[in-house]
Amino acid sequence: MKPKLYLSSPHMSGNEMKYIEEAFDQNWVAPLGPNVDEFEKSLAKYCGVKHAAALSSGTAAIHLALIMLGVERGDEVIAPSFTFSATVNPIVYQCATPVLIDSESGTWNMNPELLGKAIKDKRQKGKAKSIKAVIGVNLYGMPAKWDEIREIANKYEIPVIEDAAESLGSRYKGKMSGSMGKFGILSFNGNKIITTSGGGALLSDDEPFIKRARFLSTQARDQAPHYQHSYIGYNYRMSNVLAGIGRGQMEVIEDRVKKRRENNSFYKENLGKYDGINFLEEPGEEYFSNHWLTTILLDPLKIRKTPEELQLALEKENIESRPLWKPMHLQPVFASCPAYLNGSSEELFNKGLCLPSGSNMTDDDRERVVETIVKFLKL
Repeated sequence: MKPKLYLSSPHMSGNEMKYIEEAFDQNWVAPLGPNVDEFEKSLAKYCGVKHAAALSSGTAAIHLALIMLGVERGDEVIAPSFTFSATVNPIVYQCATPVLIDSESGTWNMNPELLGKAIKDKRQKGKAKSIKAVIGVNLYGMPAKWDEIREIANKYEIPVIEDAAESLGSRYKGKMSGSMGKFGILSFNGNKIITTSGGGALLSDDEPFIKRARFLSTQARDQAPHYQHSYIGYNYRMSNVLAGIGRGQMEVIEDRVKKRRENNSFYKENLGKYDGINFLEEPGEEYFSNHWLTTILLDPLKIRKTPEELQLALEKENIESRPLWKPMHLQPVFASCPAYLNGSSEELFNKGLCLPSGSNMTDDDRERVVETIVKFLKL
């Protein structure tokens, strides 16, 4: 059996241990410390925002953003249907209702026209004020149509949260991903472009919000000589040890982006010539994707095989691949949520597959994937 080729495995630079050892040497094995401080500074500087709070996950970051925006029972939060459930779950944590928006074909992200339709619909029903936030996502590293999304949200004075969990290093019109909304959300899960094993971050130019996020994420303990709590708090802070991994990872972030984009170019060069295989591509010069994962679509009229069959063929060669996200409106847990649909996300889900895209892939690894797919196409 050939060695396992993973979809997107962690890629260490070698410098992570320096910061981890510093944490051990200084006995900073805690949810705070110098590594956390320096990691937050590097994230804020890289993403072009003023402040960052390092947290236990991207999910925690979304949850805190919603709390600080005052989302509560009876409210609604607009989110894309075509995303991972972690984008939508925190809305339900706050006992609010997700309003799901379908995709547009250029970026696969939230469709601005349907976003406008949803808000107008709520307004006509006298419920516009119940919409407390819009969460946009940059799928697979591709920036959404942020100008259009923000213009619509701003018109109705609805704050925007940018879920940049998959898009660290991407840019839209020269601005770094994570800086598009009132809050930016990052994830450092083991499969992301950089990792802290598990972790995330909340980004914002608003210092009081970040200070409050840090307060709430450390169990909301009041400044008092004893343990006193006036607010419900959460155990959401990143540990100083894991932040040391993040510091080492941030030193090579540009190399990681470059390698992911090289993977994408390699796949397009070698598979794009086959009629019926299509890629998620940057719609114009204003878009710059980190290509966290390279994704393909199989045209069923030209390729008489399904993505599931291709996934199984890759699996036989010990190569991991993954279906595109199953839209939230098709998930049993969110099936009753309001949804504004055009069929795009369901079509993408039915046609798409994510290919191995790790920054630690070798030329031989990429060729192995391509050879397996070409062989599959010829069967």
